[in-house]
Amino acid sequence: MKTTYTLCGISALALTAFAFAAPVAAQTPPAPPPISSLPITDVPYEQITSFEQVRLNWVRKAQEGNIGRTFDVQVIQEWPVAAPIFTPEPGKVYVYENTGRGGHADRPPEEKNTNKSNRSVILDAATHKVIASVELPPELAGSVHSTGLSPDGKYIYEAGPILTAPEGSHDPAPAPQGSILKIDALSLQPLKLFNVGGSLHHSQVIQDKWVLMDNFATRRETGGLDVMLLDPETDTILGGIRDEEMGGNVYTSWADPTGEYVYVLMEPSGFSGYSAAGQTRTADLRWIRPFWVSKVRLADWTVVQEYPYPGYRSNWIQFSPDNKFFYVDGSGDDKLIKINIETGEVVWSQATGPGPYGIEVNGDGTQVWAADKGETVSMFGRTITVINAETGKHISTLPGAYMVDHIILSPNGKEMWATSNGEGKLWIYDSDTRKLLDIVPMPGFGDAHGLTFVAYDDKGVGRVVADQGDFHGGVDPRNGKPLNY
Repeated sequence: MKTTYTLCGISALALTAFAFAAPVAAQTPPAPPPISSLPITDVPYEQITSFEQVRLNWVRKAQEGNIGRTFDVQVIQEWPVAAPIFTPEPGKVYVYENTGRGGHADRPPEEKNTNKSNRSVILDAATHKVIASVELPPELAGSVHSTGLSPDGKYIYEAGPILTAPEGSHDPAPAPQGSILKIDALSLQPLKLFNVGGSLHHSQVIQDKWVLMDNFATRRETGGLDVMLLDPETDTILGGIRDEEMGGNVYTSWADPTGEYVYVLMEPSGFSGYSAAGQTRTADLRWIRPFWVSKVRLADWTVVQEYPYPGYRSNWIQFSPDNKFFYVDGSGDDKLIKINIETGEVVWSQATGPGPYGIEVNGDGTQVWAADKGETVSMFGRTITVINAETGKHISTLPGAYMVDHIILSPNGKEMWATSNGEGKLWIYDSDTRKLLDIVPMPGFGDAHGLTFVAYDDKGVGRVVADQGDFHGGVDPRNGKPLNY
């Protein structure tokens, strides 16, 4: 009789048969999905080794092909043209500034914002003096975030009041909906109030004929646009894009120096980038899924490249004078980053002050200035960080006002104009020596947002020459074409 022995429940005969079975070919385990495509809860901590790993494993977020959309502007109210209160002089350069009703808690009583509504302000670019301003009626007040003008300098655009969509019009907004005011640049009186499907954030001139605008994603109609191209002659939207086709949440947009491409700051969908960036500071979040920049070809509204960057929740894009690199910041982790436009590689990443917002390059392209606004840091920033554009090394930390957000180089290439939301002032620096030249209070200490320079030729014809989208109208001091005044 044959005896069968059992080893851990397996018969010796079976074990022998297993030992002499034909060898089984080794199978390569499936490659893990790229980190950038995983839900935040599924990424093992030990896999997060470097940003370069994220960049090389990047999975495209946007849809392929033309993702352009349109939106029909609704005119809510119109006003007759009023008499001018300002007459520009031929050969002069002026600065336009929109201000709001906000301020900062840490301000003395004599410097509290006394404005009850938005205000349009005009300054002489050479003397820094306020020469005209008008406060809008309180019922037209909105949440102002930029100063946009038409390319010919005739019209100002700023955020208007909250609208309630009439029955039967566009889809109801998912949140309180803003509007846009079109204002005469000489009378500073409103001309038109219209609905563009969202609440205006930033605007800038593009190709010297249109205005590039973006809406706050959380205050947009279902059929509205997140980035849009406005024709100021007809007040119609020529086209735009939505975050539904971009693969994430659109924050704000920037035209490159050629005007052929629009670079869009993108946030991961499913949460607020601003809130998440703040939560990393309080340890409520350990990390956030990567943020990125999308490059959109304006001719056909196609995303041609995506650039992940090693920072949380950027607010600004600034291009190098040769348009080979762009700078992007991280307000959630206090850094400034330089990226190669062709390859997407990170050239350098450097620390800034708390919550950087605006970025600007000085007149000879050697310095990059970052406004340490305090974005996502309770808005308590009051410095400007200056970094060597080539090496990424620190040059200086400059004192500033509370909540400086926009920094714009003057068209002569000699001055940096910085807007303070918290103190309602403009701080003006020498762009080469970094010395503070002037502090200009806004009327009633209205919180300042954005800057636009308008130049008039010897015949009195105006044109925008600088705004948050850099230089226009043939002016470019960084490339040997300054406008002297």
